[in-house]
Amino acid sequence: MTSLIALAAEAEKKSAEVTDWGSRIAWVVGLALFVALVYWLMRQGWKWRGTLQSDLPELPESPEQPGAAKLRMSGRYHGSTTAGQWLDRIVAHGLGTRSRAELTLTDQGLVVVRPGAGDFFIPAPQLREARLDKGIAGKVLAEGGLLVVTWEHGGKLLDSGFRSDRAAEHTAWVEAITTMNSTAVAVTTEGTAR
Repeated sequence: MTSLIALAAEAEKKSAEVTDWGSRIAWVVGLALFVALVYWLMRQGWKWRGTLQSDLPELPESPEQPGAAKLRMSGRYHGSTTAGQWLDRIVAHGLGTRSRAELTLTDQGLVVVRPGAGDFFIPAPQLREARLDKGIAGKVLAEGGLLVVTWEHGGKLLDSGFRSDRAAEHTAWVEAITTMNSTAVAVTTEGTAR
């Protein structure tokens, strides 16, 4: 019994470990600086990518009277890439900024309204195709979960990814843009044949 009391008294004599606040603060500051450096490097990479893509002309603005709407869609814009290269993101002119989007397809083209980001317009002659896909730079969904519209801008083919709030709408968009494109090709072919 005496040995237990002696052990308890011995344990009480030991002081509690003191936290070394200096080293903890140094670690927290070091970690914060590292995170800030990584963020800054990512931002510089984004700016550099925009500089490399500066040869891309300004995006067309929507006409005052775009015509009657064939289709409308609310959803998300997930970004644009070089056509066929789903990881080569285009950031010039705000095309790399994800946002909500309202799409309207008319005879004149595709109107993309993006609250909080720059709106743009894809004229009908520049629309090449539309397809269902599963991913675009930074966003991967289930097979067929993404509407990808291929269009030409400044001599370069681009893929832009959209996801409707109602994914069942995607098929109608693919059919409408494909029909629109084949009609434009037929008119162009007839015009050159004369």
